[in-house]
Amino acid sequence: MYNKNPTRVLTGEVRLSYVNLVAPRANVNDPNGTPKYSVTLLIPKTDTAVKQNIDASIEAAAKEAQTKLLGGVRPPIMPIPIHDGDGVRDNGTPYGPECKGHWVLTAATKNKPQVVHQSDINTELLPQDIYSGMYARVTINFFSYNRAGKKGIGCGLGNVMKTREGEPLAGTVSAAADFAGIGETPSAVSPLTGAPI
Repeated sequence: MYNKNPTRVLTGEVRLSYVNLVAPRANVNDPNGTPKYSVTLLIPKTDTAVKQNIDASIEAAAKEAQTKLLGGVRPPIMPIPIHDGDGVRDNGTPYGPECKGHWVLTAATKNKPQVVHQSDINTELLPQDIYSGMYARVTINFFSYNRAGKKGIGCGLGNVMKTREGEPLAGTVSAAADFAGIGETPSAVSPLTGAPI
């Protein structure tokens, strides 16, 4: 519970993956759906307090669904959005190495979240300062759904507060690292000896 809302959670420090916080993006599984902002949270398993808060908020959303959406009948198995990063995905493939030792949770929203730094929560970060691999605290909200014959609990994304830098997960390398020593002005050298002139 966060701010007296039983389905809302403020995480501890988590690592962000699959960061899509600058512009909305269509879901690859539903290309005709509404584009959304989204992020995957890697929650350390050592943060048992946050995991308990998440479990309690998911249960609150499930109870709300039972009375409001499901006619008082709760399905024996209700899909939830948090997964074990040491396990496998629904399709049987293992999670990436960055997920080991973490709970994995994807949150999304139609509305642009504010992304700020803990040193200045009144100023939004520039797009280049928002990336997969950074660390942050995030507000999330759990809700129930019953659409197209599927029933379960989803996770809505609130706002993001960056806490510190992290190694980028996108597999990209900076131009400075790629071109170190190449783009600098060369010294004049003799074409015959290679010695500086």
